Amino acid sequence: MIGYIGKRMIAIIPIVIIATLVTFALIHISPVDPAEAYLTAAHIYPTPELLAEKRHEFGLDQPLLTQYINTLQRIVQLDFGTSYLTNKPVWDEVKLRLPATAELALWSMLFSAVVSIPLGILAAVYKNSWIDMVSRAISYFGASIPQFWLGYLLIFFFSVKLDWLPVEGRGSWENLVLPTVTLSLVLIAVYTRLLRSSVLEQLGETYVQYARTRGIRERVIMLKHVLKIAISPLITGMGMNMGKLLTGTIIVEQVFSWPGFGRYFVEAIFNRDIPVIQCYVFFAACLFIVCNLLVDLVQLYMDPRISAKGRAEH
Repeated sequence: MIGYIGKRMIAIIPIVIIATLVTFALIHISPVDPAEAYLTAAHIYPTPELLAEKRHEFGLDQPLLTQYINTLQRIVQLDFGTSYLTNKPVWDEVKLRLPATAELALWSMLFSAVVSIPLGILAAVYKNSWIDMVSRAISYFGASIPQFWLGYLLIFFFSVKLDWLPVEGRGSWENLVLPTVTLSLVLIAVYTRLLRSSVLEQLGETYVQYARTRGIRERVIMLKHVLKIAISPLITGMGMNMGKLLTGTIIVEQVFSWPGFGRYFVEAIFNRDIPVIQCYVFFAACLFIVCNLLVDLVQLYMDPRISAKGRAEH
């Protein structure tokens, strides 16, 4: 286990380097001049003298290799520079907004799991029943409706018409309800169908028929055997979507004015705030890598045959 974790941690290094290299290249290929973007965001007319001064301050007059090495050194120190818009350190701004995004992502993941796991199991056990029909309807609806449209629909009915829940902001549990449901519905659609298919596949396996002939109760078969294997694809999907939620709540945060990292990133794009964009890309790459590692470790714990298979291949 320690050796496996060590290999995965070492593999993170080239991936992060590639992510930073791609980001660095895109920034320099872009027609947007970082010095000009900074002066424009500060409402200062970009004269040639000021542009030359800012380019020297940002190190843009140095060779590209030197700039890239300096960028890597700053990233290692979690120094992404100063935001053009707020004139504050980018990492400090991110640390202020990241808890809001993490809160929304965790509640959405928890809510989707609480709904989809029992619904997927019941849909498989009672195949073609009314429960299965309901799960299909929820899945089709959740997979087809855009998140921004769903968010506006929920605001219209529950905030404007019924006046039950607040429209925007963060503070109490009431503020969490609508954005959580908006983010969770598409996850519920995916997880329910995924778990249903996986459970049906396992119920048709030989070991289930053998357990039934031995007189083992159906509940024991489901909980101790079928579900342990069938839930493995769901764990993989949830791990992948955790990284996606933490970095991809942009639309929902905009709709509900949620003060998170995604909304901060959108504002950075509109204002050409390059240090924030660079931080977001680096953070997203690291987050997906960590989530993938955690999913693999959970899978390894649940199914030790993965470790044995890896040793056999090497």
